[in-house]
Amino acid sequence: MYILGISCYFHDASAALLKDGVIVAAAEEERFTRKKHDASFPMHAINYCLQSQNITVHDLTYIGFYEKPLLKFERLLSQHLHAFPWSFKTFLQSMPSWLHEKLNITRAIRKQLKYSGDILFIEHHLAHAASAFLLSPFKKAAIVTIDGVGSWTTTSYGIGNETKIHLMKVLPFPHSLGLLYSTLTAYLGFDVNDGEYKVMGLSAYGLSDKNKNIFYEKLKNAIDIKDDGSYHLDMSYFQYHYSDRMPSQKLCKLLGGPARNTDERITQRHKDIAAAAQMITEDVVMKILHHLHTSTECEAVVLGGGVALNSVCNGKILKKNLFKKIWIPPAPGDSGASIGAAAYIYHSILGHRRVSSLRHAFLGPGYSRKAIKNLLEKQRITFREFKNVRELVNHVATLIYKDNVVGWFQGRMEIGPRALGNRSILANPCNPHMKTLLNHRVKHRESFRPFAPAVCMEDASHYFHSDSPLPPSTDFMAFVYPAQKKWRGKIPAVLHVDGSGRLQSVRREYNPLFYNLIRSFENISGFPLLLNTSFNVSGEPLVCSPSDALQCFQRTKIDYLIIDRFLIGKKDNLYKRKHV
Repeated sequence: MYILGISCYFHDASAALLKDGVIVAAAEEERFTRKKHDASFPMHAINYCLQSQNITVHDLTYIGFYEKPLLKFERLLSQHLHAFPWSFKTFLQSMPSWLHEKLNITRAIRKQLKYSGDILFIEHHLAHAASAFLLSPFKKAAIVTIDGVGSWTTTSYGIGNETKIHLMKVLPFPHSLGLLYSTLTAYLGFDVNDGEYKVMGLSAYGLSDKNKNIFYEKLKNAIDIKDDGSYHLDMSYFQYHYSDRMPSQKLCKLLGGPARNTDERITQRHKDIAAAAQMITEDVVMKILHHLHTSTECEAVVLGGGVALNSVCNGKILKKNLFKKIWIPPAPGDSGASIGAAAYIYHSILGHRRVSSLRHAFLGPGYSRKAIKNLLEKQRITFREFKNVRELVNHVATLIYKDNVVGWFQGRMEIGPRALGNRSILANPCNPHMKTLLNHRVKHRESFRPFAPAVCMEDASHYFHSDSPLPPSTDFMAFVYPAQKKWRGKIPAVLHVDGSGRLQSVRREYNPLFYNLIRSFENISGFPLLLNTSFNVSGEPLVCSPSDALQCFQRTKIDYLIIDRFLIGKKDNLYKRKHV
């Protein structure tokens, strides 16, 4: 039985294919169209999913959509009517897309795919809950989903047992922790739905002492947090429910001035506001988890929704001694909701037992060695082909040890916002200047942004104060952990200003080539870890195809590109730039 899940029309459109209860393919539309956070109907992602199994749309038993459009439209009408006349402008701006696309998803699916079968619509937070729980390794677990807003729900929590999901409590729009964080993202001069992780990174530079950070106390005026983690926003501080501007003048006054312009210098005030936003978020999440642990008596918890990408908060959860186990999918936001929609249909609606958990994120397109070689020869690229894998990893490890920046393109692409060793840029974690070099010369992004350490799973606890045993989701860069003090001076390129790192554990069974590369680097350097960042530049999606990788390689200061067994040097190909 094949079930196709679809997410689109809001942000991070995607498609996922379930075969007899196992996710066999999933990808974001942005990877194919090269439009970051592409929200359009995911035709390219759907075609990829079907082609990956050599099937057509006629082989599908069901298609699942991650929203109930009428319910979401009801909320939209309600919020605009409630805020009229201030909402009139944004109401007019939103109507064309609703009338032409969002209310006609059934017609779009049937027309675009020529599909005549059953289409099921799954409530947004149920799709998040399903992607978090039904693909987890747990038979029973507490469930928390937090995002900006789905239909009406912004936060939900409950329990999952086998194939059943029961959301015990939901918090309604406009009261939203995700939108509170996004409002502060906008205030700090970053793009909403893209810059929240920048705020998380910036927060490490601010005051983390609640008694000394004046903005923490100020922001508590805007949110009333109850003991069970439920919360209520004072909406006079916000405008997102009726305007295209998120912070109100009252919030700007509270925070000591107007919102930061994108090109304005970041000051200590901005850093302290980011730290306050992070602490408020952690307050809410921890209260929810404490209440949920008491009420469900579960030893495991799963997290879904965009806020589950807050790896700083995630890294503190198990240390609170509330839950013994935690699982977060590689794409907890809307791009993973297509997976949740398909899984909910198969398990929770049709009642099929769960047959496997999601062990890795490599669900996107892969490319044959022959196709890659043909592309390189067609583009007249000078390359070296390695016949032996051991020789390849030893050579690449040496290049990295000599402080070369390497584009690493292997196997199937990752689902989710983080590169996990198949579409990665790799560098020497021991070089104290590497962060600056990568941010300015390769990634073209803010200087405060950190990079992740990819470390062999068996060695993680030796270098980081990590949970023991490591949660499986550490493979997905879901947690930030502090480094052991004795190593902080030795691996500066993968540590943030506070000595922490967003750890990626690498297991031999799920990515043997990447694992062996790290081991080869250890043989040279003594350290079983590499600097790993996504293979893209600021403002662009992760590379998907070999052609994407070549274009990114030619436009940046990456020294070497490895695609499958082929090594391409920048110096050998500078004069061929026009051919790519």
